[in-house]
Amino acid sequence: MLVLTRKVGESITIGDQIEVTIIEIKGDQVKIGIEAPKAVDIHRKEIYVTIQEENQRAAENANNFNKIL
Repeated sequence: MLVLTRKVGESITIGDQIEVTIIEIKGDQVKIGIEAPKAVDIHRKEIYVTIQEENQRAAENANNFNKIL
């Protein structure tokens, strides 16, 4: 894992098309802004994990349905 220190208003870039900017720091929370192409999905990790789990369940259900046929 790469660990960087940034101040409010400073940014990092990921590749050529993604920029992450520190917007605000308040207590133990950091507000960030992300600029990326519309084709790039951006999710909070807990949402991403939920999506992956639901996709896995859907694939398993489709496999079970196909075995019945």
